[in-house]
Amino acid sequence: MKNLRKPACLLLVLCMLCGIAVLSGCRGKDSQKASALSDCAIIHEPEFGGVYITATIDDFNAMGYEYGDSVNISFSNGYSLEDQPYYNGYYTNNGESLLVAYPGYDYIKACINNGDDLWVVAGLSENDTATVTLNERGKYLKIQKARDIHYTDVREDYDSDVIFANFRSVSVTGLAENTLYRSASPCDNQHNRATYVDALIKTAGVRCILNLADNEEKIAGYLADESYTTPYFESLYKEGNVIPLALNMNFGSSEFQQKLASGLVAMSEHEGPYLVHCTEGKDRTGFVCLLLEALCGASYDEIVTDYMITYKNYYGITQTDDPDRYTVIVEKLLDPMIQVVAGDGVDIKTADLKTCAEKFLQNVGMTQEQITTLQARLSVR
Repeated sequence: MKNLRKPACLLLVLCMLCGIAVLSGCRGKDSQKASALSDCAIIHEPEFGGVYITATIDDFNAMGYEYGDSVNISFSNGYSLEDQPYYNGYYTNNGESLLVAYPGYDYIKACINNGDDLWVVAGLSENDTATVTLNERGKYLKIQKARDIHYTDVREDYDSDVIFANFRSVSVTGLAENTLYRSASPCDNQHNRATYVDALIKTAGVRCILNLADNEEKIAGYLADESYTTPYFESLYKEGNVIPLALNMNFGSSEFQQKLASGLVAMSEHEGPYLVHCTEGKDRTGFVCLLLEALCGASYDEIVTDYMITYKNYYGITQTDDPDRYTVIVEKLLDPMIQVVAGDGVDIKTADLKTCAEKFLQNVGMTQEQITTLQARLSVR
């Protein structure tokens, strides 16, 4: 590696052998705020699209970087990213870049959140290197604190099965009562919620499920798992009343929108009540539910209220008890989703969201007849 040719870096290698933690393949420069991570090797991460900068999370943080900082990233081929948030999760809007230290990753990663592959966008090769420097301490700390939230998968930590399952009937203007439900997954039990959801949808009389997270292969795997059972979901699936879409997380992509349109057409061909779910019932479910709520005539405030019930269920976040977090989640997560439906430049708080939803569905491939049929299935008669 380039830096190993220099005496200073040979000294760092000797320090490593002596048990002192330093960065492999990189050299640090002293600074009052944080050391620069210079000429560091990079690796392409193709699954989600990004650039691993080969400094471990612990080592990078030991250089003085903190979650919520703003950093500058430059590559040896001349491509650079200025004023990038450094988070421990994907807390930027879709299409925005960041430096992320996601728990479990071997290295820090520069990427575009639910967007194009940064490796391709930047025109990088494995011979290139990266340099990271501190731009501004704590510039994005408010967002980091608001988004760095966690929940447990232990039923006893929640007040009821309904809260644990993030299960509810969506209740907004224009939507028929007990027609549209949302929840965590009734088949994927990675968060220990599937059996609870299964019992709740049976009680509610759900007759059709729009599964946003899984494909047929995954569902078959869940049903073959002998560690838990979801008999009501299985009965609906065998009857052909489960519509698996396996959506990605990029709400603005044509792939997401076209798959969703096909799923909504299929859903409108089934009798309700309906369940919409992904894995946790948060973001993909949140997008689809806000779209259907808007289609039936819900206001912006009603959409916000329903969406934020999920954050009350999982994290205990309410506007009264935690207004800062509440506001950041609405502004950084929900508002961009509504904007995708409403269109660029539209004031989502004052717009006729019903008209926006109809135009959105037309633009992604649904006919007016299909949209009208979907509305009739969901709306107050």
